[in-house]
Amino acid sequence: MNIVDRLEKYAAYVLLSLMSIIVLLATLEVGYEIVMLVFRPPGFFIGVRDLFDLFGLFLMVMIGLELMTSIRMYLRDHNIHAELMILVAITAITRKIVILDATAIDPMVLFGVAAILVALTVGYYLIRQTRKKDA
Repeated sequence: MNIVDRLEKYAAYVLLSLMSIIVLLATLEVGYEIVMLVFRPPGFFIGVRDLFDLFGLFLMVMIGLELMTSIRMYLRDHNIHAELMILVAITAITRKIVILDATAIDPMVLFGVAAILVALTVGYYLIRQTRKKDA
């Protein structure tokens, strides 16, 4: 194993460790936010805006978990899985849609987000079809 391969491997392990810490802290943040919202007066009532914020935090944790999976798969297989990266991007766009205030944003931005989501979905579909044919 040459020095570049070792450096690449160590960098991936460092990234995995850092991502684990970030996901743990983000999970604790989601739990803290839920507790604070539930026990805030009037109690056990969470408004719609707060729910959207919670869903945004939750999806952020999911993105972190998917990135961790991507790093683990890279360490195992020594290649980047495009299918998983597209799923991470779809989750990130979904998060953006959830936290977006559609009433206060330019409609062209909404069309742009929709176009990105359609392109990612088509790309994911094509990759899946290619893998089915190869199998």
